[in-house]
Amino acid sequence: MKANAERIEKNTVQLEIELEAEQFDQAIDKAYRRLVQRYNVPGFRKGKTPKQVFERYVGKEIIVEEAIEIVLPEAYYKAVVETGIEPVDQPQMDIVQAEEGKPALFKATVLVKPEVVLGQYKEIEVVRPSADVPEEEIDKTMDSLRQKHAKIVTMEEGVVKKGDTAVIDFVGKIDGEPFKGGDGNEFPLEIGSGSFIAGFEEQLIDVLVGETTDVKATFPEDYRAEDLAGKEAVFTVTVKAIRRKELSDLDDEFAKDVSEFDTLEELRTDMRNKLEEAAQDRAKFQIRQEVVSKIVDSIELEMPEPMVQSQLDDMIRNLESRIRSQGATMENYLMYANTTMEELREKMHPDAIWSAKMNLVMEAIAKVEDIKATDEEIKAEATKIAGYYNAGEEEIQKLLDSNNQSNYLTDLVVREKTLEFLADNAKFIESATEPVSAEPAEPENKDTNEPETE
Repeated sequence: MKANAERIEKNTVQLEIELEAEQFDQAIDKAYRRLVQRYNVPGFRKGKTPKQVFERYVGKEIIVEEAIEIVLPEAYYKAVVETGIEPVDQPQMDIVQAEEGKPALFKATVLVKPEVVLGQYKEIEVVRPSADVPEEEIDKTMDSLRQKHAKIVTMEEGVVKKGDTAVIDFVGKIDGEPFKGGDGNEFPLEIGSGSFIAGFEEQLIDVLVGETTDVKATFPEDYRAEDLAGKEAVFTVTVKAIRRKELSDLDDEFAKDVSEFDTLEELRTDMRNKLEEAAQDRAKFQIRQEVVSKIVDSIELEMPEPMVQSQLDDMIRNLESRIRSQGATMENYLMYANTTMEELREKMHPDAIWSAKMNLVMEAIAKVEDIKATDEEIKAEATKIAGYYNAGEEEIQKLLDSNNQSNYLTDLVVREKTLEFLADNAKFIESATEPVSAEPAEPENKDTNEPETE
């Protein structure tokens, strides 16, 4: 077999495939043996019709077509491997010549991955974010811990204050008429949480336990229930009880109650260490993001739409996986977001273009720098991912044995090593004046598929 690839447009290759006459004749014989079992030819038992007679009965072109179906898929695959092209869509096949006793000639028009011409990717100038954690942030975190471990006291007298949970009965009316979903009994409403429509909660501040009051509020213009959007409602609200947090003093006893530490200072030091570690992770993530963004944005690439759609499919699957992990469904998400799947895909399309482009650039850099994944690194990544699902050794081995999952793990390790390489080779030009938030960083592989472990 001979194969030749010629780029005829920016992202389009014409693949010419030639099969020797002997190879195609063998495919014709195989096609005859397959087809003769399907036809009843008068005067012959099924499957026993001589080839020449069978050709006259069904027509030689039927056998040739079957031979093409037999030989072409494997020939195309071998031609792709031999020429080293990387198709991103199904090829458009043309039969140039297919006759018994002659070489078979095929042409395939194939959409391929764009060629990445790398510019500068080392010593990319970036700002080094500050990973300092101010004392105020430690104070805030300690206060959050205090709030988390607060005792809840139910009060049957007194007035509602911000931060309280008011237990209420309520009936809402629009133009004097009750509406669906506008009433509730013994409903716990945290004042200041923003759970109800704007202006509702504030009007309950200073209301006595046992008191009934009217609360006026207007539904937003974009409210998901169209029959309520933009309308003013009057709610008759009775405060049945107040649940108020009783905060402990920040002292050594508090530290003993909520942690393994004996003193408040030890607890505060541990909190500082964790916040500093989280801030360093965030700084590392921001550096990587800035370096990659500058590299990708500096390279001109015309992305084939099938690649973009494939990337978009991955992004939708990842979104759906995150939604399921929160106990919801994609249908719920679309309903509450007041959108459709078509609108969501359209909105995400620009991000899919950028992500697909970024994947190509990262692949190109890894190839130039010969960045590869070792067996030990792949196994360590499998163990880490299996840990997310609380999976054991058997599930880890399944990840390693599955070809698709093994490729996924390899790509994941190479991506991480390439990101680390780019960050290590960045050029830091100044320090940020504002400290980096100590919230945990998002993983760099957020737009990749999660592996199957079941």
